[in-house]
Amino acid sequence: MDVLGIDEITYGADDLPKCKQFFLDWGMKLVEESADALVFESLNGCRVIVKKSDAADLPPAIEEGPTLREVVWGVSAPEVLQRFAKRIETLPGYVNQGDRLGCTDPNGLAVRFQVTKKRDVSVECAQMNTWNEKNRINQRSPAYEQAAPIEVGHVVFFVKDVKACEKFYTENFGFVASDRYPDRGAFLRCAAEGGHHDIFLLQTPAARAGLNHVAFTVRDIHEVFGGGMNMSRKGWDTQLGPGRHPISSAYFWYFQNPAGGLIEYYADEDQLDEHWEARDFEPGPTMFAEWAIEGGIDGNTRRQKNAAAPSGKFLTDKPKH
Repeated sequence: MDVLGIDEITYGADDLPKCKQFFLDWGMKLVEESADALVFESLNGCRVIVKKSDAADLPPAIEEGPTLREVVWGVSAPEVLQRFAKRIETLPGYVNQGDRLGCTDPNGLAVRFQVTKKRDVSVECAQMNTWNEKNRINQRSPAYEQAAPIEVGHVVFFVKDVKACEKFYTENFGFVASDRYPDRGAFLRCAAEGGHHDIFLLQTPAARAGLNHVAFTVRDIHEVFGGGMNMSRKGWDTQLGPGRHPISSAYFWYFQNPAGGLIEYYADEDQLDEHWEARDFEPGPTMFAEWAIEGGIDGNTRRQKNAAAPSGKFLTDKPKH
């Protein structure tokens, strides 16, 4: 396997103090801080960097306002970098710093590769009891007061030319298509064996370039809920969720991100291998979400946001006729 996943992302943002508080509440660890930049790490060492939008060393933005400026993918070995260098040395924006190289994708995004710096981690996850398999014996499932993201699991971009972008990632770096919206969207994973998608490319009718969201992997569905309710308690705004994607099977919760675009907690996505055949879907609301809660869950009442607080009467009230 050449590409192992996302190692690092960099945002260009306007309000660093707000971004600092947001990512701390999100569950990231602040490992470096200066007047112009913040560096956070997830549990496995995946880095999220937030810099001022006018920082001289930031790659050009693909859209106006706060947004993602660079994605660094981790590879398995130095020889992979050498192979990639030969493939992309004539492409626009080519850079080679020895331990990191890359170019600009057809959407204008700075794409980089390095030997992965992420750590192997072992975390305790909830066991699921189904009719056929009872894996959790004499043990309750966990409840989380907040999330601690394991890594950046995937990124999603609006693109001007979905076919050109898919070709760029598959032919140069070995990405594999998992599913598609024909002529509209491509779900790509880094290799034949892996999670449903590491990047999703979506071409809207307006065919514009921009960030849709960055998704953070958490342990299980319970951490999606616990993390989301914590963010709600902290006053951050839900975009949509919690809910469930029918295409990848993942549970999700999306929030508005002051660093740009949306941000997602997700868990329990489909795992695929070389036997998987990409499917075609017609995009639409029911393809995006099997179910979803508009406005999120209030972290204090534990009910849908803006719903009345529970009275406890439902256990004792007589049925209404």
